[in-house]
Amino acid sequence: MPELPEVETVRRGLVSLVKGYKIVGAHDLHPRALKPESIAPLKSIQGAKIIDLNRRGKFLWFVLDRPQVLVAHLGMSGQFLIHQQGHPRAKHVRAQFDLTKQMRKRELVFNDQRTFGWVSVEETNDGVPSSAQHIARDPFDSHFDLQETIEKFAKRKIRIKTALLNQEIMSGVGNIYADETLWRAKVHPEVSTADLSKKKIALIISYATEVMSEAIEQGGTSFDDLYINVNGESGFFEQALAAYGCTDEPCPRCGTPIRRITFGARSSHFCPRCQKKYR
Repeated sequence: MPELPEVETVRRGLVSLVKGYKIVGAHDLHPRALKPESIAPLKSIQGAKIIDLNRRGKFLWFVLDRPQVLVAHLGMSGQFLIHQQGHPRAKHVRAQFDLTKQMRKRELVFNDQRTFGWVSVEETNDGVPSSAQHIARDPFDSHFDLQETIEKFAKRKIRIKTALLNQEIMSGVGNIYADETLWRAKVHPEVSTADLSKKKIALIISYATEVMSEAIEQGGTSFDDLYINVNGESGFFEQALAAYGCTDEPCPRCGTPIRRITFGARSSHFCPRCQKKYR
């Protein structure tokens, strides 16, 4: 599932390609494309101009020259793509947006093979769409409060991996970057937040920010063609992964084989030597 670096890569691509364009056509082409809670059909945003693209955690939205915004969640395989002449067309188009800017025309599509992603027309509160109101700020948000976030982690008595995945504590981190963060911090995924000092929690947040920054620079992580950027290109951070998906491979730090465990219906990858549960 795309995490913050992948969604941010898509956001940046959309800014460069569709900002300033007018939506002259908006079509939902699949019954699951439009979120049921959408306050209006997609065609309601026809005539709107795209002012900017914003993001909170894994939620992305088009800022329009009207009170409503167009929100998108990529789900497991959602993609925004610009159809280009001479290139194969996307095979799983769920929504289409016809765009114009002066004499230029572009066709933006929301492609989603597994149909867990969605788009939605929503109102905002303090600039944030209705569906993202419960989502905490991420470390790249200009109003991110580090001390407040440390307190949120410290007050919980849950596994640190579970806490990192909780989007109401700090958003943006999913399974891939949680494993990479904890490997860098030398913390076992099953360690309780109650057993971590605030200094250690701050270090974990710092590593999460670091690993996601590096992933953004590499265009995100692509294991298959389910995640690609707006130009149809894959990300390259997979090549830098130290723990996630590296079962039985040597730890880059000490050489011990990486282990994989499962809890909470998710897999976790860690080094049993560097990331001991009990010290």
